[in-house]
Amino acid sequence: MSRRNGIEPSRLHAGDVLRTATVGLRTRRMRAALSALGITIGIASLVAVLGLSDSSRSDLLSQLDRLGTNLLVVQAGTGIGLGDAELPATAPGMVERIGPVEEVSAVGSVDANVYRSDLVPSTRSGGISVSAVDAGLLDTLQGTVAEGRFLDDASAAYPMVVLGSVAADRLGIHSLETDQMVWLGDRWFTVVGILDPLELAGALDRSAIVGVPAAEEYLGYDGVASSLYVRTHPDWVDGVMGVLPATVNPENPDQVEVSRPTDALEARAAAENAFTALFLGLGVVALVVGGVGIANVMVISVLERRSEIGLRRALGATRRHVALQFLLEALLLALTGGIGGVLVGSGVTAVYSQLRGWDVLIPTVAWTGGLAAALVIGAVAGLYPAMRAARLSPTEALHTT
Repeated sequence: MSRRNGIEPSRLHAGDVLRTATVGLRTRRMRAALSALGITIGIASLVAVLGLSDSSRSDLLSQLDRLGTNLLVVQAGTGIGLGDAELPATAPGMVERIGPVEEVSAVGSVDANVYRSDLVPSTRSGGISVSAVDAGLLDTLQGTVAEGRFLDDASAAYPMVVLGSVAADRLGIHSLETDQMVWLGDRWFTVVGILDPLELAGALDRSAIVGVPAAEEYLGYDGVASSLYVRTHPDWVDGVMGVLPATVNPENPDQVEVSRPTDALEARAAAENAFTALFLGLGVVALVVGGVGIANVMVISVLERRSEIGLRRALGATRRHVALQFLLEALLLALTGGIGGVLVGSGVTAVYSQLRGWDVLIPTVAWTGGLAAALVIGAVAGLYPAMRAARLSPTEALHTT
């Protein structure tokens, strides 16, 4: 119709557009819910993956900030053609002379086993090693004590032992409210402390730790360190790593291995990024599947509602009105699924982060991008059904009902 015939063109107010677009959703609620479920799963996957990735990365960065990336570990390696090597007795003193080095602590391996009782057969070690350490080791590692105290210069000379977290668990010692003793190297040692897990020195978690003087007097320790933990100035880490082998063993620097424990944490972060990309891809696949589901439902809806389309066209609705009705219906389906996905994904992120002790971080791009992706999927999925509905003529639609 045109104004030349004195008839105003058909118009549809915004409220009417929204009302007609929700007819299918209100009358076929189960179908609408199942259609939106695919979008919900896809968006929830994207939000949860991004949220957990950011929460995990934040925890890792806080770990690195707390522990510092300036801790180096020096160990005896295997020289070319020289067999097994050991660190020279002069190594700790030589390393201390390096200008940027702030702290050095030596750890030696002691040939002894530790037991809860002197009646336990000597063949059952329980996987617990014995280490002789300097009194300053805990400060170098920035570790903490869960129970009791660490060795000091005085107690390091007596039969006293500190247990790593795993060693204490294997020995069944969880509290020091009462005096605790362990059978170590054919004599009783008093347990004076239990350590929290050492994130940068996992081997010590499975160790019974004694002072160097006590190890030499009671356990036959030869005083040769197997490892050095070196804390350097943060700006000189690479430089110190370069000179450590020659400083520790000038004659055979190839027999010295230098590593940085935090490299393992950074490698873990890189691995997590790879998994994040993988799970994001799976989330996108779920979104596409959800979009296909919406398109399928909308096509079926057009076929089932031919009489409604024909009647509306006969009463003056234009093709644009019909197309807008079905396109908006698809968008509402997708938006409903997107909102549900954001809520589910945020909930999963919050619960899992709380269980792991992480800060809950849900990046803005996760929920805004999720809703935007849902709307795009809904628009693409609803475009063909909307065009198909708009092409139906009133006579054809009413004739086939």
